[in-house]
Amino acid sequence: MHTKIQSASPFFNEMLLDSGQYRNHYAAFGTWLQQADQAAIARKREEANLLFHRVGITFNVYGDDGGAERLIPFDSVPRIIPASEWKKLDQGIRQRVLALNAFLHDIYHDHHILKAGIIPEEQVLANDQYQPAMQGINLHRNIYAHITGVDMVRDHDGQYYVLEDNLRTPSGVSYMLENRKMMMRLYPELFAQQRIAPVERYPSDLLQTLCESTPVDNPIVVVLTPGRFNSAYFEHSFLAQQMGVELVESADLFVKDGAVFMRTTAGPCKIDVIYRRVDDAYLDPLAFRSDSMLGVPGLLSVYRAGGVVLANAIGTGVADDKSIYPYVSDMIRFYLNEEPILHNVPTWQCRKETECGYVLANLEKMVVKEVHGAGGYGMLIGPKASKQEIADFREKILAKPHNYIAQNTLALSTCPTFVDEGLAPRHIDLRPFALNGAHIRLTPGGLTRVALTKGSLVVNSSQGGGTKDTWVLEDKPC
Repeated sequence: MHTKIQSASPFFNEMLLDSGQYRNHYAAFGTWLQQADQAAIARKREEANLLFHRVGITFNVYGDDGGAERLIPFDSVPRIIPASEWKKLDQGIRQRVLALNAFLHDIYHDHHILKAGIIPEEQVLANDQYQPAMQGINLHRNIYAHITGVDMVRDHDGQYYVLEDNLRTPSGVSYMLENRKMMMRLYPELFAQQRIAPVERYPSDLLQTLCESTPVDNPIVVVLTPGRFNSAYFEHSFLAQQMGVELVESADLFVKDGAVFMRTTAGPCKIDVIYRRVDDAYLDPLAFRSDSMLGVPGLLSVYRAGGVVLANAIGTGVADDKSIYPYVSDMIRFYLNEEPILHNVPTWQCRKETECGYVLANLEKMVVKEVHGAGGYGMLIGPKASKQEIADFREKILAKPHNYIAQNTLALSTCPTFVDEGLAPRHIDLRPFALNGAHIRLTPGGLTRVALTKGSLVVNSSQGGGTKDTWVLEDKPC
């Protein structure tokens, strides 16, 4: 039995034209897929699940009483992006990363954008993610976000939009790397037929970026994890292993004489760069949450004095807060004197009375998000919500309008995906990863997440989403 392709859906289909024919960049894969045996593909899916379990590619779901580790479902139909399309995305992401870093340096120094009235002061200085302790601190190369994940979606017209920026502790890159390794293992013939841009340089690029975050020669780098119960622990350990650096928890580090040291069997070892996967509030119990068991007492004082680098910097969260997101296009114009290459999803801020009125009158059509929300939680998808859910959310907005933004429901693009009933379209997004050091390094493609439930627009792994390998097709040499 051979694989059957369903006809095009009313959404933008990444693989198929409205006529049902393959898009040019999917032609080679489509030919292979038409000839493939569906039973053989199903067996390879089972093989992939077994291998992922053996490697330990799992995640924990907060609030899951069972506490069991789960496997993120992996789909073997890749998301393919042609070189010309990726070139624009690459340029737009670089532009965005530059502007966001300029914004962070500005708000912790001269406040030019606030004085110009482009962003209301209270939205920055009263933001929960703004860290007054960072005011006036000079960072090497003025870089705050060394690692950035930019979430992108594609609407019905095929246009890409930036859905949000992740500048605190963006995750998912380990799945991007492991998905590629799995596809190359299962289907080596596909990679022999096409020029697919490699992604395996990411760990070495990450280490190089972290080394460039400090003026110290041959710096000692570590990855700081909250521990094995964190949902992204696999990624923390994976990246430390891939970079060849130590994975540490708070108990492994201590502060002495204005420096941070790691405990080792050979004695204390001075640390120069900490790639931290611990949120600001838990980094230093002497400066932030006193009940934190995940941080290092005295870390902030060493950081402020330049004795250690934290990647990403403390206080970067204000730039990926959803109440700041609507202003990123203005940041690009203000700091770079350029027009945005990539556009935001049109957004209403409920803190503004007129915009809030519009949102309340159109809740059944909109996606409403908490400004500090993440992982697909704390949001309303109007077209999918019941009357009672809409009524309950209306009360939440009325009680704390400043806590919410709203966006039109996008017709997220789809990509054929193997599900129980066969091959069917499922909605996807894309998270490319940018590294910012001596220059910006961008891995071709990124992590494609897929909403496996029919009709669902929520791609987050914590809510049943899966992942796909993302291929950027390189131009053929002349």
